[in-house]
Amino acid sequence: MFNPFFLLGRYYPVFLVLVIICIVHAYKTGRSNWIYLLIFLPGIGALVYFFLEILPEIRHGDFVPNLKSLVNPNYKVAQWETQLRHTDTIYNRLNLALALEQRGVYPRAIELVKSCLDDVLYAKDPNIILQSARLYFKNGQYTESLSAFEKAWPLQPVNLRKMEDELIYARSLEAGGNLPQAEETYHRIIRIHQSLEAMYWYGMYLKTQNRREEARRQFQSVREEIRLYPRYARRRYAEWARLSRREMSGK
Repeated sequence: MFNPFFLLGRYYPVFLVLVIICIVHAYKTGRSNWIYLLIFLPGIGALVYFFLEILPEIRHGDFVPNLKSLVNPNYKVAQWETQLRHTDTIYNRLNLALALEQRGVYPRAIELVKSCLDDVLYAKDPNIILQSARLYFKNGQYTESLSAFEKAWPLQPVNLRKMEDELIYARSLEAGGNLPQAEETYHRIIRIHQSLEAMYWYGMYLKTQNRREEARRQFQSVREEIRLYPRYARRRYAEWARLSRREMSGK
């Protein structure tokens, strides 16, 4: 069997390290659709991955911080804890909360955000309230999440609402048992944003309601819709097509 590394000679160890870095980077940053290419076509795959995924991060100044986070997952948490110890500001608290959220430490992140909302100057800041709503959802506190969303929405113009927040709101409604409003919200998000992520989660909602044929059609719609996207967008949203394909295959 032809070994693509044979031609590399003494540079083989260096190239092998590059392949491993690419695989770890793809796994840790949620680009799992690249892993098969990196394993089965390591030479070409690593070069393509480097130019399409890593090089843009280097150009935008994101690669070194991201690499530090890969090597030390608590890097950002430690960085913002140090900043907060030196200067206790709302900005530093919110960034530490965000770093903790990325590590899945939701209770402490919630406490930090709540401490910001206790400040009279920021008690009605919709962005901070929305950050608390996201954290409550991720921590399984759906009632609190809904309450935070309903407090934030009147403080923010409708056209400034993020699709991701509306989707979390829909999923909180579903988890809280308000199924009619949850379904209505899913419909609105899909109609306005044409979001593959929302389409996938609506399919999962239909599946839990034992509306399997409707769910299957929803998953199929995700797979068909992504084919209309430009290449860079297909890479970005590939996760939802992959998950939809898995649901359709019954795995």
